[in-house]
Amino acid sequence: MSDDMYEHLVYDGFEFTTIAQVEPKLKDRTLTCNGVSKSYAMTGWRLGYAAGPKDLIKAINKVQSQSSTHTSSISQAASIEALSGPQDFLAERAEVFKKRRDLVVAALNDCEGLSCKTPEGAFYVYPSCAGAIGKTTPDGKKIETDTDFVTYLLEAEGVAAVQGSAFGLAPYFRISYATSDSALTEACARIKRACAALK
Repeated sequence: MSDDMYEHLVYDGFEFTTIAQVEPKLKDRTLTCNGVSKSYAMTGWRLGYAAGPKDLIKAINKVQSQSSTHTSSISQAASIEALSGPQDFLAERAEVFKKRRDLVVAALNDCEGLSCKTPEGAFYVYPSCAGAIGKTTPDGKKIETDTDFVTYLLEAEGVAAVQGSAFGLAPYFRISYATSDSALTEACARIKRACAALK
């Protein structure tokens, strides 16, 4: 199975490559899943699609036909238009996300106890908070895990993040940069302030 949701959100000259392109012999054994949520900014519309071996697609159709909920016809029509209409905006959108990514990575790398690598795609960063583990918050709580750290960010500065352990990536945390530059600048300033307050 190949999840290709971020195919149009790659940066720095990297090219999206499918499993079938890497190894054509796998084409007949690969189920490719995609959707309009990420690249077309239709998150929450819950509309995706799959391509793969006929027998597997037939089985998927059987399950889907017995589902008690379905995506609205309006969402389906909008998705068809998004997929079949002009695609030139995708590169422009990716460039906007790249600039936001660079802003967030630089700001987080300027925070005491954090280190953030530059992702090649998507619209999330996963900074390490390993340098904050073992430190104490101003109100005396010890930061022992990435969950403790994101809880501290929320309580101390009102910044919502997701602990990396939820994705099997402790001691990291996830921040989305799918918002305005001003919101990102403010959030990163708050994170920096929270990190500086740890002892």
